[in-house]
Amino acid sequence: MALWITYEMTFYYVILLRLFTNARLLLRCAAMTETDCCVLDEEDFRRCCRLLLQRSEQLRDGWSWEVVQGSDEGYLRKTALRSVPDPQTSTCSSRPKQSKEEPDCASSLVPDSGRGELDEEDDGSCIVSEGSSVVLQYEYHILYSSSYSTPVLYFRAFTLEGRSLTLEEVWSFVHPNFRLCLQNSPLNALSQQEHPLLGQPFFYLHPCRTEEFMKLVLTAAEDKHRPMNYVLLWLSLVGPAVGLDVPLEYCIEPQPSDPE
Repeated sequence: MALWITYEMTFYYVILLRLFTNARLLLRCAAMTETDCCVLDEEDFRRCCRLLLQRSEQLRDGWSWEVVQGSDEGYLRKTALRSVPDPQTSTCSSRPKQSKEEPDCASSLVPDSGRGELDEEDDGSCIVSEGSSVVLQYEYHILYSSSYSTPVLYFRAFTLEGRSLTLEEVWSFVHPNFRLCLQNSPLNALSQQEHPLLGQPFFYLHPCRTEEFMKLVLTAAEDKHRPMNYVLLWLSLVGPAVGLDVPLEYCIEPQPSDPE
């Protein structure tokens, strides 16, 4: 008799637990407003990372998931060699001011409130005339920020001789058009701090405006009923500022192989 009661109580407990979980999901969807439609929780972040890793493996793009020893926390990691113009031999010539119909791709990330001020003057964009170049090794990490509910891009850079670049040197290798956008952002968006999981000095792009510009991107994608991977969309916007380009193949569905 006691055993039967235990089974019955367990059965009702499972039913109540499922009802409670579904209710939480419904409330979460109902409470989703225009303001927080682009907020990313850690579970969704990991799901997006898994999808990115699957596609990266197909494309052999080099992303991996690294687990912190003694913890269940982890991050995406990729290393890459970059050939960049030597700032000591490269020059920057002014670019003709673009019309409103053709906005600069870098300044498009600046909110409208600050963009008008830039448009009234020379936007400072330029075309880099390359002299000699140098090869650098970059290591990129994508972490989840619980404070901002967004991904954050951390990275460090080395010469081929193994010397770490200083913050000043990293700034010098940022394309001038992106540099203009970053330097006009709050907190001087590109800076250096301790890696939250490794405790080592890393450079990072501050996430203070991530929700702001992702809101525009996600809203446009939802209006057109397009499938979205938050992390991939975000990375395609912020990555190029520090030399991390996202191949277009990520946005193309792989074709099924022909049966033999």
